[in-house]
Amino acid sequence: MFLLILWQLCPKFLHANSTSHTWPFSAIAELIDNAYDPDVSAKQFWIDKTVIKGQDCLTFVDNGNGLTYEAMLKMFRYRYCLSVVFTEACSSKCSSHCIKKEPIGIYGNGFKSGSMRLGQDAIVFSKSEKASCVGMFSQSYLKEIGAEQIIVPIVNLLHVREQHKASLKDILRYSPFKTQAELLTEIRAINSTCSTGTTGTRIIIWNLRKSVVPPPALFVVIPTQTYCVRHPLIIEKCQMASAVAYCSILYLKPRMQIIIRGQKVKTQLISKSLAYIAKDYYRPTFVVSFQHGSL
Repeated sequence: MFLLILWQLCPKFLHANSTSHTWPFSAIAELIDNAYDPDVSAKQFWIDKTVIKGQDCLTFVDNGNGLTYEAMLKMFRYRYCLSVVFTEACSSKCSSHCIKKEPIGIYGNGFKSGSMRLGQDAIVFSKSEKASCVGMFSQSYLKEIGAEQIIVPIVNLLHVREQHKASLKDILRYSPFKTQAELLTEIRAINSTCSTGTTGTRIIIWNLRKSVVPPPALFVVIPTQTYCVRHPLIIEKCQMASAVAYCSILYLKPRMQIIIRGQKVKTQLISKSLAYIAKDYYRPTFVVSFQHGSL
């Protein structure tokens, strides 16, 4: 049985969707944010650059809960990012407790747009308590097979079912990893990277965009051993923006440690770094109308 995950979207949508990121750092932020989500509960996140079989690659690793086969399938789905706000039982006069609250973007568009902004191809290795899964999200693969829809091969390496063998075959043929043993090595690399815990997720992106590899340089080593990117909006006296500096101010309330090329990012509390602070409270009028049953 031939089982590959299909969606009614043209493969060209992958590139078009990635253009929502004006520069690579926002794409990296999306991948960080996925590990930051409560359901993943990662305590640490590693960003690095490596060479795999002659190809420059970016790696992103977290020590979160990992993904099962079903969870990885949901992560690759575009429609899953739509959050249900109201329960079916809600009427026009229902109160606020009828609202079904779900975190928006937990398996949303962030991974798809972010990874494809950085490179044409990505492979995801994830180890949870119940499974060790791998999924390939690749524009090169779709082009090679002449796909008219988005196809994502996903397989559980601990239990390769007959219907998943076609997915495994395509991953081994079109990814940098040519044997099942190499895939398992990458799964084990999650444990070696994560000093604490036995679960986590490892993302490898290759065929990097021109804006990610020189010229212009996204990731180059400078004396402080940090990643850098050239950007036209940077102040004249600072022609290079550090990814370490970018990640240090990414969250108002940091609860996850970010390590870039072995360097721990020292987070800064922006709210305590500002010279002047002003507060503006947003009170949407439709909420008041809804509570009074005028909708």
